[in-house]
Amino acid sequence: MPSSSSAQASPDVTMRPHSAHWGVFSAGWRGNELVVRPHPGDPDPNPLIDNFGTALRHPARVTTPMVRRGWLEDGPGADPRRGRDAFVPMPWEEVLDRLAQELQRVQQQHGCEAIFGGSYGWSSAGRFHHAQSQVHRFLNTTLGGYVRSVNSYSAGASGPMLPHVMGTMEEVARRNVTWEQIVEHTDVVLAFGGMALKNSRVASGGISQHIERRSMRDAAARGCRFVSISPLKSDLPDEAAFDWWPAVPGTDTALMLALVHQLVSDGAHDRAFIDRYCDGWTAFEAYLMGHSDGVPKSCAWAAPICGLPQQQLIDLARSLVGKRVLVVVAHSLQRSEHGEQPVWMGAVLAAALGQIGLPGGGYNYALGTLAHYGKRNNAVPAAALPQGDNGVKAFIPVARISDMLLNPGQPFDYNGRRHVYPHIRLAYWAGGNPFHHHQDLKRLAEAFRTLDTFVVHEIAWTATARHADIVLPTTMTLEREDIGATPTDPLMVAMHRIAEPHGLARDDYDIFCDLARRLGGLQAFSEGRDTRQWLAHLYERTRTGLEALGMPAPDFETFWEHGELLLPQRDDDGGLLRAFRNDPEGARLATPSGKIQISSPTVASFGYADCPGHPAWLPPKHAPDADWPLWLVANQPHTKLHSQLDFGAHSQASKRQGREVCTLHPAAAVARGIRQGDIIRLFNEVGACLASANLCADMREDVVQLPTGAWYDPVIDAQGRPMCAHGNPNVLTRDIGTSSLAQGCAGQLCSVQIERFDEALPPIRAYEPPPAN
Repeated sequence: MPSSSSAQASPDVTMRPHSAHWGVFSAGWRGNELVVRPHPGDPDPNPLIDNFGTALRHPARVTTPMVRRGWLEDGPGADPRRGRDAFVPMPWEEVLDRLAQELQRVQQQHGCEAIFGGSYGWSSAGRFHHAQSQVHRFLNTTLGGYVRSVNSYSAGASGPMLPHVMGTMEEVARRNVTWEQIVEHTDVVLAFGGMALKNSRVASGGISQHIERRSMRDAAARGCRFVSISPLKSDLPDEAAFDWWPAVPGTDTALMLALVHQLVSDGAHDRAFIDRYCDGWTAFEAYLMGHSDGVPKSCAWAAPICGLPQQQLIDLARSLVGKRVLVVVAHSLQRSEHGEQPVWMGAVLAAALGQIGLPGGGYNYALGTLAHYGKRNNAVPAAALPQGDNGVKAFIPVARISDMLLNPGQPFDYNGRRHVYPHIRLAYWAGGNPFHHHQDLKRLAEAFRTLDTFVVHEIAWTATARHADIVLPTTMTLEREDIGATPTDPLMVAMHRIAEPHGLARDDYDIFCDLARRLGGLQAFSEGRDTRQWLAHLYERTRTGLEALGMPAPDFETFWEHGELLLPQRDDDGGLLRAFRNDPEGARLATPSGKIQISSPTVASFGYADCPGHPAWLPPKHAPDADWPLWLVANQPHTKLHSQLDFGAHSQASKRQGREVCTLHPAAAVARGIRQGDIIRLFNEVGACLASANLCADMREDVVQLPTGAWYDPVIDAQGRPMCAHGNPNVLTRDIGTSSLAQGCAGQLCSVQIERFDEALPPIRAYEPPPAN
């Protein structure tokens, strides 16, 4: 079995460049050992690259095309066996013939409105072999379109909300305050939800320099005060020398309201900024001060909600006056009930302090959530694979996949409009694993069983592949050529092939070319190019951009041979918000007033009780109670990206007895007779899972933390109860939207109970291929 090593390569090892979402690296072979080395310019390399070696030829890899026996024998249709059935290996030519016929049947009988193009954009850092783009291009150019999803699981609430307040998420998150500015200018960073390095060490398209740890250290050394408002102390690194405020999960909006209430009560809010740059303050202030509902949102009001001392809140509010303050709201806050509210309220808090648009100050949504954010933007573009024109108008918010499949023809609200769920007959998924991202996995499995046909491209036997009818083995990133690039990283990487394809695995592009040929759409899909020609075509946009700036612009072959290209970056100007502050009339925001919307008549006109016309404290419906007394924080893992390469060595080293690790406070453990290392059962009315207990006092006593990413491994315990033996928390999270406005994923928080598990441990079978016959 190949292994990975980040040790210095010996002179006899030929290292070739490559890139992943978690870092730029080079790799080569020493005999049968894969040697992986991070880019020498990276000051804080991500150890996730150590997952590659053992993953490359792991038994979990899909090695040949497979067709589910029930689908093969009985034909397309809803099937309760989906997810539990055996598979039949099939030659590529035969399986593609059958798939082309099924695509044609669904298109002709039901229209493209019956096809859902799934996937998620994280399968590869390459800009060409981007599975989401490949499947969407195929469905558009060859069939005429598909039902799409909008927004993301990470930012499903903030994506639709931010344009109502000040601008798109791209503008507010990526083109805004930089780490350079924080190091130089910022006095206080209020990090609601923290800024965990496990998140900011990842960037779609790759990242050559992880600067977040160093930037926090340098800012703190200059005197910048970091305040982390989070139930977990680990959500900010020690280098930030931060103050930790362990607020009750999901109460950040109440805390922000209290801070603004104190500023207004003291007459310390920046009234001049509000008058010039904001709209809708009067309606919000009536709510804030209690004039509209009789409840002043004071520090005394917020303290019991947030679980923090009243005087501590008062002191914090007063300490911000006259300082360069940056308000940051993590993705995690909006991945919960009413997730739109902290996103909006964070902007209002920054506006009340008058800091928006200043270097190192104001509001930068999601800074610290991805390595894209807080960086300068490149001065030349990096092309992406064009996806063609989609002839289907129907869509769903991405986290409503189960709702759509289980409720065809039923209405749903989204961003001020009423839509109808389409009746999907065929789902085509490439490069994504919804059994990681989605909530209530038992319900998701039931939803997939309603399909006529479910097609999945995969490198390995994920739970998604196990629920498919047709599974097509694809290459992983090390087995193909591509270009790694992202708009905020100056290094463009020629991603050389490091290993030959495993088994009969093929590139997504080659699979789609063969399907398109069968359907008469090859020229429209491929434009007559093979992979290398597409790479040269995509690179040309960057080359001409360099040429237009009068800079060295090597041709594609030169770039490919050299392995990387350093791109120029724009001088940072603070983006849209800096321009608006400097010239509020000439650089008006794209809101109805052209200003920051403290309250929004547009949102108010939607009439959503769960998302009113100004930011508000809306208590969650699913808070802990007598039955489920603990908050579960189901956050992102630190040993893998989402669920990718969970079978890799680095990910496996973090597990105990093969299970994911659940962290809980010693007081909660003692009350339940749980000791360090015990296997515990987490459960609620949605489901249950097993995990290994890790005791840690650096968290609230009423919180347990179990990261996502463990591959779903359903079993039945000795008492006949279903559970995940491996530790996937999404068997517990509720499949509800954040609100009627965004319908985002609310899976960050839920309520649970825990107990020691004393039965015989079921084996972990998540990585074993399903039966084939």
